Parts: sequence; C-alpha cells; structure tokens
Amino acid sequence: MDFLDLAKYRCTIRDFSDRKIEKHKLDRILAAGRVAPSACNKQPQRIIVVQEADSILKVQKAYKTFGSQCILIVCRDERDALIRPFDGKCSGDLDIGIVCDHMMLAARELNIGSVMVGLFDPAIIRKGFDIPEYIQPSALLILGYPEKGFLSANRHITERKPIGETVMYENYSE
Repeated sequence: MDFLDLAKYRCTIRDFSDRKIEKHKLDRILAAGRVAPSACNKQPQRIIVVQEADSILKVQKAYKTFGSQCILIVCRDERDALIRPFDGKCSGDLDIGIVCDHMMLAARELNIGSVMVGLFDPAIIRKGFDIPEYIQPSALLILGYPEKGFLSANRHITERKPIGETVMYENYSE
C-alpha cells in the first residue's frame, strides 16, 4: 500500500474483538518498532507485551483496554537519555512516539487496529509489572482486531485542519 494511503487508513480503534493477534503478525509489529529511528540511535524503548488475562487486568487498573487481547506497555529507559543542552529537553518521549507510530502503521497494514494512550496512571503500571525506577512507562499501545471495522480514510477531508492552517514556510505566522 502507498504510504500516504496507509497513513490515511490508520485510525484510532476503541472497541476490539476477542480475536487474538497471531504471533507472526505481532512479531512484525514489534519489528517495525525496532527499526524506528531514535535520537543518536539511543533506542530508549523497552516494550512489555501483555496478552495473558491476569496481566490485562493489571493494565485495566491504570486505563481501560477496550476489549483488547494485546497491550504493549512502551517504556523509556532513562539511563542513557539524550538531553538537549540548550534547554534540558529529553528526546526520549519523541523517540517513544516514533516507535509507537511505526508499530501503529505496521498494525494497520496487517488489518489490526490500535490506540496509543498516554493518559494512564504510570504508578499502577510500574507496580503491577515490577518496572524499575529508571524505566518510565510512557505509552500504552492497545492493539487488536476492530469489533466494528475501521473508519473511512476519507474522514481526513473534514476531520483535519487544512494544511495551510498547520504549515508555514520560512517564518511562523498566524
């Protein structure tokens, strides 16, 4: 599939069937995350694959899982962070976003839906999965087969701002 078409077909899914993701497909999704670029190739991602019912219940204490049978807890290793010297900004969350985006696009190519969640209680995740202090739970990537199918790729026509409102050339302008 053409990349722009794939990007248009990717959509947020919040209602999954109970069908499990096949191992070879999950391996492909994880491989897409592995090859994602990161600042200075630091590769800060640490991913916990959650598929067992009792582990899914632990995730549900931190955030709803929409019936998914596969949740990726995407964490960031802080031990070798790249910090921008000008203002102290860490590149790690950007790196995690890129990793998740690669995996969401790979999932959609396989007709697997996804939703990336940042609004969860990291303390619950940390405790439930014995995550050390230097590893930061950054995102939940909830995966699965959509219960009701995917949204139309044409939704971007009305649901996205015109490109002229978000892109400027040479200088910022309102």
